[in-house]
Amino acid sequence: MIEQYVWDLQEVDETQVAVVGGKGAQLGGLSAIEGVRVPGGFCVTTDAFRRIMAAAPSIDELLDQLSRTNPDDREAIRTLSARIRRTIEGIAIPGDLAAAITRALARFGEEAAYAVRSSATAEDLPTASFAGQQDTYLNVVGPTAVLQHISRCWASLFTERAVTYRQRNGIDHRTVHMAVVVQRMVFPHAAGILFTADPVTGNRKVATVDAGFGLGEALVSGLVNPDVFKVRQGEVIARTIAAKQRAVHALPAGGTQEVAIDAQRQGQPALTDAQVVRLVQLGRRIEAHFGRPQDIEWCLVDDDFRIVQSRPITTLFPIPEADDQENHVYVSVGHQQMMTDPMKPLGLSVWQLTAMAPMLTAGGRLFVDVTRRLASPASRAGLLDLVGRGDPLVRDALETVLDHDDFVPSLPDAGPAGPPVGGASAPIETDPAIVTELIERSQASIAALERDIRTKTGPALFDFLLKAFEEHKRVLSDPLSMQVIMAGMEATWWLNDKLQEWLDEKNAADTLTLSAPDNVTSEMGLALLDVADVIRPHPEVVAFLQDVGVEDDGFLEELAKLAGGTEARDAIEAYLDRYGMRCVGEIDITRPRWRERPATLVPVILDNVRNFEPGAAERHFEEGRQKARKKEQDVLSRLRVLPDGDRKADEAKRMIDRVRTFIGYREYPKYGIVSRYFVYKQALLAEAERLVRTGVLPEKEDIFYLTFQEFHDVVRSHQVDDQLIQRRKDAFRSYHALTPPRVLTSDGEAVTGAYRRDDVPAGALIGLPVSAGTVEGRARVILDMAEADLEAGDILVTAFTDPSWSPLFVGIAGLVTEVGGLMTHGAVIAREYGLPAVVGVDQATRLIRDGQRIRLHGTDGYIEILP
Repeated sequence: MIEQYVWDLQEVDETQVAVVGGKGAQLGGLSAIEGVRVPGGFCVTTDAFRRIMAAAPSIDELLDQLSRTNPDDREAIRTLSARIRRTIEGIAIPGDLAAAITRALARFGEEAAYAVRSSATAEDLPTASFAGQQDTYLNVVGPTAVLQHISRCWASLFTERAVTYRQRNGIDHRTVHMAVVVQRMVFPHAAGILFTADPVTGNRKVATVDAGFGLGEALVSGLVNPDVFKVRQGEVIARTIAAKQRAVHALPAGGTQEVAIDAQRQGQPALTDAQVVRLVQLGRRIEAHFGRPQDIEWCLVDDDFRIVQSRPITTLFPIPEADDQENHVYVSVGHQQMMTDPMKPLGLSVWQLTAMAPMLTAGGRLFVDVTRRLASPASRAGLLDLVGRGDPLVRDALETVLDHDDFVPSLPDAGPAGPPVGGASAPIETDPAIVTELIERSQASIAALERDIRTKTGPALFDFLLKAFEEHKRVLSDPLSMQVIMAGMEATWWLNDKLQEWLDEKNAADTLTLSAPDNVTSEMGLALLDVADVIRPHPEVVAFLQDVGVEDDGFLEELAKLAGGTEARDAIEAYLDRYGMRCVGEIDITRPRWRERPATLVPVILDNVRNFEPGAAERHFEEGRQKARKKEQDVLSRLRVLPDGDRKADEAKRMIDRVRTFIGYREYPKYGIVSRYFVYKQALLAEAERLVRTGVLPEKEDIFYLTFQEFHDVVRSHQVDDQLIQRRKDAFRSYHALTPPRVLTSDGEAVTGAYRRDDVPAGALIGLPVSAGTVEGRARVILDMAEADLEAGDILVTAFTDPSWSPLFVGIAGLVTEVGGLMTHGAVIAREYGLPAVVGVDQATRLIRDGQRIRLHGTDGYIEILP
């Protein structure tokens, strides 16, 4: 260490972020890698920054104001951040600090040119790169100019963009400090960026090099399009050479300027293929050192590469961990379960412990490894057929991976294929008593769970839960239950396929399933209409509910004080007794349930009060039943006039009866899972409250950031790793920025799939048709059910809908989602309600604006945005 405030880069490593910031720590780490050349220099530490901040007490008050400012109030942020920057730049650097910096400059050449670069403590981190949030100054010449630009770097911690970035990422301004890196300037022939993983596909085995002439600033600022090279296994596999008309060069007296490139050089590559391959080899060494893919800034000086920065690539979706080096193909569970948000560790581990198939985690999401099924032709066809019926994008993504040369080895002689995907088609009678029996079995199992768990605490609770999870899986894998589910689905597929073949009618089964019996999810939506009927006659109750906030969960106690409030409260309580275990994202046990956050339902209740007349639930169900009956009569009469019509009509009748008997049960196993989850959760939270009371945990919900086994260990040992919980919280926050792919390979390639269709109008958004009909209306883009504000005729556009969204379905005219398949919950309920629906529409919530008029083609699977 040269001084308290100045550290040589050679003395720094990546563990010292708190002292030299993210950039300084990364550069110090880079300097230690054999064969990696980093321009010499030093860091002005965060101690120096703190000393400067302490010299201006007025900054404290400005920071207080900033912390209270809404992240969306751009004008207030702009004004406050400018005042903070002016204050910092106006503070004179103390003499001893200035002397320490000047002495460090003398070691490298006092009148040499330098790059002066901001290095914040929340920067170049694994979960938040902060790229471009603070300032860098190039070709700074002389001690006076260097000191001035160090002050500017300190101030750049409070640029408007940096302040907004921190607020949106939940980072306290006071916890971030600024170091400054001062490095000898290099004057390169070429410069650019190396990504050691493909930043578009995520493939970790494909590196991408962007290159241009002169300083890298021309590329970073977007002044020119770069040459782009892709490298795999030491070979350039693709290149695009751009016409590079301009470059940024250093001026002799300091600073930089844009210059024009000679016409004959503009089309020449900035690097040779050999240089590109050598650069990637260097990048692989850097990647290995830091242990994750890197975004590396490089310069080429006299055929020698200098590395001027390396940061983690934070946008890549993580890869599930494997205990071998084989190729693997993973399919997203969230896309099947209609919940693509990240889950907390306890939620992930409980789902893994109760799921019927082994599941892996990555980026806060769950995945199933389907490599073996894809490798064997005997099981491959069944897998592709099943996922294709559910979500064509998953099938297309898997076929894309299969097209990659030898990524999935073919194993024709792998032995028995194992049970068919989804279970065998079952020879069961079309008997409603079977469904009744299954529901009674499930209810009895849940009642036993509720009874037996009451006396369990401490380690005994966890032992009990492990046994309960086995019972959970036994109920879920009940062969009769699987047979009923498959019978309903296969009858639906049969009807759609045969009636299209015989009558040239698409998706005929959609109408035939309207108001099918025993569908607990559709009943849940209709039951909330009945709650609205109780509330509607009482204006005082309606007015009170209009003022209930999303977090105001004590409102039920207040209701009883109003005229009609007791009846309203009792109606809501009865609804919660039946459905209170549900919530958005309910496969994650840590998500707040309606029983825990009843205010979530208030906007939907108020929409029902406003948009419906009394008795709407019964009318809605009966209308659907009559439409289904009329459709059945129509289909059968049309079939009978065809050649061999009596046989076709008899077969169709058998399948219609089968669909109506069994399809409603499709929703019940999920209801059973979620019912059990709420019982588990209540017991686990009671255990967490005991840990809070004994001082082991600061907050009971901290257990959500532990796995089930880790929670068990805490209960046994009465010790908890607070740092682990904080790391998990930070990681969970970062996972929200990641988009989970439908299919992910062990190379890190995120494969989303595509619709291979040419039968839709130009400009239309393509999806999967899951519920027939065409409707026009106002698009309501809603990402949070608690913010629903719907009117009759609106078309709901959202990312995904699990069963908890079904209460909204009764009041809308159509449904568009980004995620979903033919037999996922949203599709099933849309058909039950006769709601035209298109699911699996990529980026629907971004491409459709709230309030736009759209035309939804539920039969053909596309959406037109209307003028």
